[in-house]
Amino acid sequence: MLRDSDRDRYLACLLSPEDKRGALAALYAFNAELARIRDLVHEPLPGEVRMQYWRDLLDGNAHGSTEANPVAAALLSAIETHRLPRQTFSDMIDARIFDLYDDPMETRVSLEGYAGETASALIQLASLVLSPEDATQSAEAAGHAGVAQAISGLLLLMPLHRHRGQVYIPLEILNATGLDRDTFLAGEDRMRISAAIEAFAGLGRDHLASARKVAIPQTVFPAFLPAALADPVLLRAQKAGAALFDRSLQQSQWRRQIGMTVALMRRKI
Repeated sequence: MLRDSDRDRYLACLLSPEDKRGALAALYAFNAELARIRDLVHEPLPGEVRMQYWRDLLDGNAHGSTEANPVAAALLSAIETHRLPRQTFSDMIDARIFDLYDDPMETRVSLEGYAGETASALIQLASLVLSPEDATQSAEAAGHAGVAQAISGLLLLMPLHRHRGQVYIPLEILNATGLDRDTFLAGEDRMRISAAIEAFAGLGRDHLASARKVAIPQTVFPAFLPAALADPVLLRAQKAGAALFDRSLQQSQWRRQIGMTVALMRRKI
């Protein structure tokens, strides 16, 4: 399931210690399940019902047999085995509610909070699986790397989000470039849209630079491998500007796989 829904994190699992791969795959598959809910529903309410399923599971009130859902069973096993904080998973679910609606992201702080409770939290949870002793040393790096990774992912998905009427670039960035939600979605003012996208990608690069200033213990570095793919996307977005509405920024799979392998060897995201 993970291989089909999130190939990058699947490949990151393969580059992780063998005895940790099952728990990491469970975390990443759970994240993929939350991320794809918007694709499965046409209205927010059914999406919230799906989110509630995961809340109930974490609270010990599973609907039916947990074994019937292999992701749920693996997730609970990982939580128990590695003593992972359930509140972090609940916060991740709450943050993902934003995806179900078309409300714009208001501020940079709002965006960083969203990324912190999704991408950053996932890196930190993976770090706890890999080495609970060393995970605390990488918490700051996880925070910044998660924001950079989230922004790169939002840039990759921007054509889809625009089609849906979703805007993840904070309104304060749009307003600073002379845009609002509607003019951005209209896509006609290419110059200002390019400026907004460049600023958005620049924010991601700033966070990535901050993450790189923190020494990441080797034991938890595999948790950061998906974030190592952010920089090429951020750079391409800054160059492409509004043209990313019309073409993909995604590198080929083999380049992404090599990129993570090199990052692991160099221990540099």
